[in-house]
Amino acid sequence: MYVVHSTFKVPDSKADEVISIYQNRSRLVDQAKGFQKFLLFQNEKRQGELTVHMEWDSKENYMNWVTSKEFKQIHELEKKYPDQELAAVVPTIQKYRVVAR
Repeated sequence: MYVVHSTFKVPDSKADEVISIYQNRSRLVDQAKGFQKFLLFQNEKRQGELTVHMEWDSKENYMNWVTSKEFKQIHELEKKYPDQELAAVVPTIQKYRVVAR
């Protein structure tokens, strides 16, 4: 299994807006080969710190997703988000290979 975390910070006042965007996400990734799970985490102490958690069967499946036209389509939409402060957010990505359960 392969796990990817994408953590980003937005102003606390905009956290609910971003959460709503993810609650209404396109779900294109759900159809990707090897995709297992999507979760959005919110830091309990810093409301504007959010982490996208995705689980994959393998690193290969994840890499196929990030080079897909669907991935590019989703991320192009983010760049066009009307709130330029949110559109400019750059996440920190962490990738993990699961070694024990």
